[in-house]
Amino acid sequence: MAMTLSSSVFGNEGEIPVRHTGDGEDLSPPLTFSGVPSGTKSLALVCDDPDAPGGVWDHWVLFNLSPGTPGLPEGLPAAASFPDGSRSGKNSWGRTGYGGPCPPKGTHRYYFTLYALDASLPLAAGATKHDLLRAAKGHILAGATLMGRYTRRER
Repeated sequence: MAMTLSSSVFGNEGEIPVRHTGDGEDLSPPLTFSGVPSGTKSLALVCDDPDAPGGVWDHWVLFNLSPGTPGLPEGLPAAASFPDGSRSGKNSWGRTGYGGPCPPKGTHRYYFTLYALDASLPLAAGATKHDLLRAAKGHILAGATLMGRYTRRER
């Protein structure tokens, strides 16, 4: 069974609701994980926008999630670390937690990527996506991606 990542508020390649964007309440969307392979010691999640004018923009970085985590609730707090040992990394705004879509113009794609890892990552809260990917190299057992789109409305 392949690992999957889904959301109850948008489908793959679907429109991310305004509630989950910088134009709305900026709440992280609810996510569901399934098919996590045996041998997984931790999960990591990254959300980024490859269509940003200055290059890829990182919206969310989480790591050391328990492999038994069935998903994430809507509006996950922007804490640096959580009671279960999971941690937040810094997004491209330099903050921990989720920062929703807010493209300057046009439609952008937002890739939520879940990684199953055979180790916990020896990173402190506030690590960047690049730190995470470097530490995860050689430890990725599986991955799953959910892509959503958002078009900023004229104000």
